[in-house]
Amino acid sequence: MRLSLLALPFTAALVSAGHYKGIPCRVKESIQSPPRGWNRQGSAPLDHLLELKIALTQPYFPVLEKHLLEVSNPNHERYGAYLSKEETEELMAPHPETLDVVNEWLSSHGSNDEHLYRSSAQDWVTIRVSVAVAEEMLDTKYHIYTHSETGESTIRTTSYSLPESLHEHVELIQPTTMFTSPRPFRSTLHWSKTVSSDSMSPSNGTITGPAGNPVDASCNATITIDCLRQIYNAVGYNTSATNGNQIAITSYLEEYANNQDLQQFFQLENPMAHGSNYTFVSINGGLNNQTSAAAGVEANLDTQFAYGLTYPTQATLYSTGGLPPYIPEAQFPTNGNEPYVNWLHYVLSQKHLPQTISTSYGDDEQTVPPSYAKRVCSGFAALGARGVSLLFGSGDGGVAGVMSNNNSATEQCFSNDISNKTMFIPTFPAACP
Repeated sequence: MRLSLLALPFTAALVSAGHYKGIPCRVKESIQSPPRGWNRQGSAPLDHLLELKIALTQPYFPVLEKHLLEVSNPNHERYGAYLSKEETEELMAPHPETLDVVNEWLSSHGSNDEHLYRSSAQDWVTIRVSVAVAEEMLDTKYHIYTHSETGESTIRTTSYSLPESLHEHVELIQPTTMFTSPRPFRSTLHWSKTVSSDSMSPSNGTITGPAGNPVDASCNATITIDCLRQIYNAVGYNTSATNGNQIAITSYLEEYANNQDLQQFFQLENPMAHGSNYTFVSINGGLNNQTSAAAGVEANLDTQFAYGLTYPTQATLYSTGGLPPYIPEAQFPTNGNEPYVNWLHYVLSQKHLPQTISTSYGDDEQTVPPSYAKRVCSGFAALGARGVSLLFGSGDGGVAGVMSNNNSATEQCFSNDISNKTMFIPTFPAACP
């Protein structure tokens, strides 16, 4: 079908290369201070390379959101009438004048088409520049920041500026004010081949499940595939390998799913799945290292239960790297790119996608710049308009946010700024609208 686009005015005029250098800039984004735990160490090396991701404004997004709400509503006449890749990209695309103005700005700083990467919908531009060039482009100063608990180091700034004429065309630029990276929501459960007798209920060995159905009392202590089927009242339901359904799991932060572990899990929990496998997709250099030392608890947990529950549904594992190739430096062993954007760039460019994609990673929402959170949520909305169901972990801390297993909720319920006020902590991206 043909989609009707909004006619939105754009006022910025085109400029010649070199026009932007030396003209006054206005602050585009700033934070009061680095988030709790991040301490400034010194100026960033001027020759260090940054991979800047520039989000261009999406004037037609309200139309895309309208489609999403209609095709997702079972009571709407358009329910299930999902958009195609091409239709979605038309509604994600920036105004042509935005492309021209931003191209002129990039060119004035030495970045032309051969030096940059554009997303499938042309709404993101990625360039690799030195800190020196980035500081000139953004009228800012980058510093080295180190986290007091993890020892992780990164290069960031607390404020950046753009020429006035670019503000309506550029929504955000990162890495700048974002100090976080998604953490896996690690389970506190542990695998056991046996269930101790004291975990069984004395009342006929069953408890009442959420749907009012009986559930083995052993599920209070040990979770298995059978337990999940009982708890969610799905006993006896058989998935189909012929109806076109697909399920995918995402993996970040060098979490790897061990195939030998997966087969052992299948053999113990769902023997019919034994010998089956998943399709592995590498994004931005993501790996799936199969050495025993590299197996990730989160990656193993996610793939084993997801694929064990849904066999024979076709399975996919996306591994997204946050470590683009560059020469590591002593104080920067890794690169702090934001993997959700890297993942979105890939999946939104694909014509065919799994209908269900599950992610067990996230951050405390207050550590994520609002502009970045909004833009990532918009990317998820585009996937929803295409008929993809996205599932995100809600975190281990309840109203205390992500929270590590070693900290109490009362230690985590405070703001991440100098005010230090007591507050509930939403989790990103589970809190995306």
